[in-house]
Amino acid sequence: MAAYVNMDVLRFQLFQTHDMEQILALPHFADYDAEAVNLMLEAVKDFADQQLYPVFREMDEQPVHFQDGKIITHPSLGPILRQVAEMGLIGGSFPYEHGGMQMPFTLGTATYFILDAANNNVMGYAGLTAGAAELIMEFGDENLRSTYMPKMLTAEWGGTMCLTEPQAGSSLSDITTTAYPQADGTYKIKGQKIFISGGDHQHAENFVHLVLARIEGAPAGTKGISLFVVPKFRPTDGGLVPNDVITAGDFQKMGQRGYATTHLVFGENEGCTGFLVGQEHRGLNYMFLMMNGARIGVGRGAIAIACAAYHASLQYAQERPQGRRIQNDGHKDINQQQSLIIEHADVRRMLFLQKAIYEGGLSIVLQSSFYQDMVLHGPAEDREKYELLLELLMPITKSFPSDKGREAVDTGLQVLGGYGFCTDFVLQQYYRDIRISAIYEGTTGIQSIDLLGRKLSLQNGRALTLLVEEMQATIAAANVYPELKPYTKKLAQHMQQTQEVLAFLQPFAKRGEYERFLSDATIFLEFFSTLVIAWQWLKMGVAAKTCSLTGAGNFKEDFLESTLHTMRFYFTYELPRMNGLAEILHNEEELTLLKEKDLVL
Repeated sequence: MAAYVNMDVLRFQLFQTHDMEQILALPHFADYDAEAVNLMLEAVKDFADQQLYPVFREMDEQPVHFQDGKIITHPSLGPILRQVAEMGLIGGSFPYEHGGMQMPFTLGTATYFILDAANNNVMGYAGLTAGAAELIMEFGDENLRSTYMPKMLTAEWGGTMCLTEPQAGSSLSDITTTAYPQADGTYKIKGQKIFISGGDHQHAENFVHLVLARIEGAPAGTKGISLFVVPKFRPTDGGLVPNDVITAGDFQKMGQRGYATTHLVFGENEGCTGFLVGQEHRGLNYMFLMMNGARIGVGRGAIAIACAAYHASLQYAQERPQGRRIQNDGHKDINQQQSLIIEHADVRRMLFLQKAIYEGGLSIVLQSSFYQDMVLHGPAEDREKYELLLELLMPITKSFPSDKGREAVDTGLQVLGGYGFCTDFVLQQYYRDIRISAIYEGTTGIQSIDLLGRKLSLQNGRALTLLVEEMQATIAAANVYPELKPYTKKLAQHMQQTQEVLAFLQPFAKRGEYERFLSDATIFLEFFSTLVIAWQWLKMGVAAKTCSLTGAGNFKEDFLESTLHTMRFYFTYELPRMNGLAEILHNEEELTLLKEKDLVL
């Protein structure tokens, strides 16, 4: 079987780079230790090898489709989801009293990373069911919890989050789905939702939709939005009864073709009942409290695809002979055997780029997962600090894996040359699959505005100050090793460059020129992300040097040297891109703002 993930990379990052032991020492996770974590990872890898990876290409070739009013998915989906549930992975991080395994969020991220790398069509179903169940657990009453959560955690019932509407897109202020209060405390729901991932299929007997809607007469804008549980079939003492939730179709997609994306219609026959979650008009707040987990999930899924694509590219490069290496005299010896393409410098550059992006992206996903665990279960006096760090990193955690991961997969396709463009090889599928990631859970443009317009100014810039302190701590640890000092110097220089860019941009906001301030926010997101991933690579460099000297983790020396080599590659080939982006961000011209007399595009 072809490789799609390197378990040494995952264990190295979990335990050596991100100090999983610190999380396991928290009282909430008293039942877990390093051995339990490794056993869980191996069990998940075995399951992925046996059940998910073998049907990955089949799910693309036999895509989800709408037939006779029903969504039909690949037949293996049902058994896989039941096994995922039996392993406790749907509600893995939920507390014991709510049917979960009380596992660290970071461990849950690692397990889903393995499964996503094996088959990115599957885990969205489980993840969305978990997210919907978590909303019910956190904000629903006991009746909602006892009615819906048990069957959701066993995968008997699926779960979704219904935000997007045809006329509104990402602008949730403009949603029109309406909830009409009833005498018995329920609500009649009427409206439509589109792009609902995992919204229906033949392997679950019911679907529990978490629907954003506006109660009749509610204020305009996001402040008037409430959250409702709207089941496809309403549970009653006599069993499940239809709840006037119609699946109108499935969107046919360029990638992730084994993952249903549905169009749902609520209350077309005036018979759709919804149940309020929490308080009126608080729906968007509730949904966004769960959004960090969802955005980490998108980043995790994207970087898992980039990981699998790297391993497919690497395998091809190790097997494909073509051409001959150039001799020192500038000639090729035609009498020599053909070289494997991995011996050519440009192919090695492309492979190192893939490796640098996917391992750097995985590191920021695990870094954010670590912060999430510390926010939820760490010492009370530290939680605000970790919450600010998590909020600041969230746009990067979602967008770097999505955008640079796509570049990594594109580069992998180039490694294969003409074969990469052919359906006989898997790279083209990874390329199609990863493309949606930059759109899921807030597009890159939305993430960039969130970063520059809101996150950097949290508590008058305290979040950024805390991140700088984290980076400086890594620099101090790296300076112990003479080999790493050139890279600490480079990171420090680009940290200063970031301050200079912000000093140029922030006066626009202070003068009230917010459109100008945010006009190049996406450029800034790329700029800042490049810096943050350099910090992650320096952390990995410190961990690799420490392991080499102490033997911690029992990693082979060639693995540690490969990590250090890839760190050097990132600092040499990727970090200097900040210079060109800084030049754009310092530009005085306003070339994208709409003017009264503007050029026709």
